[in-house]
Amino acid sequence: MHAVTFDFGQTLAALDADLTVSRLAERSLTFDPQRIEAALPDAWRVYDDAIHRGLGGHPWKIFMRALLERATSSPLDEEALTSAVDFLWSEQPRKNLWRRPIPGMLELAEDLSDAGVPVGIISNSEGRLAELVAELGWDDRFLVIADSGRLGMDKPGRAIFAWTAERLGRPLDRVVHVGDSLAADVEGALDAGMRAVWFRGDAKRALGERARVAKDASEVRRALVEFGLTAVAERVPTRASTRPGSRQRST
Repeated sequence: MHAVTFDFGQTLAALDADLTVSRLAERSLTFDPQRIEAALPDAWRVYDDAIHRGLGGHPWKIFMRALLERATSSPLDEEALTSAVDFLWSEQPRKNLWRRPIPGMLELAEDLSDAGVPVGIISNSEGRLAELVAELGWDDRFLVIADSGRLGMDKPGRAIFAWTAERLGRPLDRVVHVGDSLAADVEGALDAGMRAVWFRGDAKRALGERARVAKDASEVRRALVEFGLTAVAERVPTRASTRPGSRQRST
């Protein structure tokens, strides 16, 4: 049987633009949530490019700087921009900005778990991802949460993928990783020997037989079926929203 792992930010949970704007207002900075949303795709391209250039597996500040530069209606001076990015970074462990569920993805993780498929999260995060997942009430879906900030290893390095696969009880070639970052998630997983689904990726990009591109949760589901996870071919009928106690997880 396969196992499945998910990236967290922009795969399971999206950036909460309203919360981001609210936090920036604490620094007397005014932003429009719609402009934040519109700037996200370009900021993620900057993030991927930073990884490709070897600027770290988790260039969070590079991403956030790019986001704010593109989302502002009036350019910030260097001091104000640096201060805003540093503030948001320092506050991430206390109030993570990525907390808005992406439609269908948590339901997919739940279906996988209910079908007996080991499910985990592999994220370049700040060290408190397990606490965030528990705060949001999502922790019963995941056996393993691999948080780079806690483990001291990050994507796209092989070690974090191998660490997670071992704890899911599957060899790397029996794990499918789903993530939105080409550099960190797709290329990292493929280089580690896994299969990969590029969430909201470029369908025109050639990725080879071990990878698929999916624009939404239903296409992720179909990609997993193509990889042999037939148990999630159809959405399981609606269940009660209150689930039994959380499963044990590694962090």
